[in-house]
Amino acid sequence: MKSDNYFMSEAIKEAEKSLAEGGLPIGSVLVRDGEIISRGHNRLIQNNSVILHAEMDAIENAGRLCYDDYRRCCLYTTLSPCPMCSGAVILYNIPRVVIGDNTTLMGAENLLKCNDVEVVVLNDITCRDLFLEFSCNNCEIWDDELNKVGNTTESR
Repeated sequence: MKSDNYFMSEAIKEAEKSLAEGGLPIGSVLVRDGEIISRGHNRLIQNNSVILHAEMDAIENAGRLCYDDYRRCCLYTTLSPCPMCSGAVILYNIPRVVIGDNTTLMGAENLLKCNDVEVVVLNDITCRDLFLEFSCNNCEIWDDELNKVGNTTESR
């Protein structure tokens, strides 16, 4: 059986894909029964989108699943999910979220936990370093994204 670290490495590939496209280096994969069923990465900049965070992209790319399918899923994301992405996890009854890093950004993990979602934080240094390097080297882009949502603690 594939490990959390394996699936996180796949989410990191999505983050790197976003970075190569000129976007924010955040990636996600949705896994059902131990197999990746969809992938996503942050597309805010590339698509001039207000909602295409990596997690939303992965959930969207899975298509419309039935309730039982979502209940068998786990969402892997390189950074802590924001309130919007956490809300989607709750809405679709995804029971488990694995986070690569939550030191660079703390999302709505408490919201997930209060809604009986299992939250696992891997403290993956690659996830952390990808985002820190981007935000340091592209502070004007990151500051612009933060200013659009008006929140510097739970925004991506």
